[in-house]
Amino acid sequence: MEERERSIITRNPIIAVVVIESIEDAVPTAQALIEGGIYCIELALRTPAALEAMRLIRKNVPEMIIGAGTVIKPDHIDQVIDSGAHFGVSPGMNRNVVERALEKRFPFAPGVATPSDIEVALEYNLRILKFFPAEPMGGLKYLVSAATPYLHLSLQFVPLGGINNNNASAYLSSRLIPAIGGSWISDKTLISGNQWATITSNAREASIIAENAIKE
Repeated sequence: MEERERSIITRNPIIAVVVIESIEDAVPTAQALIEGGIYCIELALRTPAALEAMRLIRKNVPEMIIGAGTVIKPDHIDQVIDSGAHFGVSPGMNRNVVERALEKRFPFAPGVATPSDIEVALEYNLRILKFFPAEPMGGLKYLVSAATPYLHLSLQFVPLGGINNNNASAYLSSRLIPAIGGSWISDKTLISGNQWATITSNAREASIIAENAIKE
């Protein structure tokens, strides 16, 4: 499962964090992101529309890689698998959720914020972790410091929380970070306002930032 997770992430350095409040917005949001060069989303389980939005995107925009976000209960794992998610992430390190994901052989990256969180994840042999909330915790400088004792274990982190077009390049330039997640590309105000052209423009800008950062 680790190789599958790494493959998903390394092919998609930008993950658009998406909150869908209306079912009708699901497919246009995914299409706008793809038009801008982003092929991976984290669709948060924060609204009643989330699971059906996953199903619609999986059916109508099959090229989009769907990550399920805010997976905080074991039964969420079953629900997002049934809804077509390719992988899942959580804000924290919940043993019960991780164990269900492993049982189902579902690619999953729990959230970590401290060395203690990292060590719990290591008990399950997890090597790709979500770093959340990235900027409030101290950003890249903090992450590098917290991860240093574990560098020999080839850990990688996907930061979310406070990531934007001003700091994305710095994060992606780090060898610790194969991908970043951000809501600025397609925040819920843009989605609810049907601002598809703006979402596409933001996605294109983020894609260029990623391409340049990876080249450096």
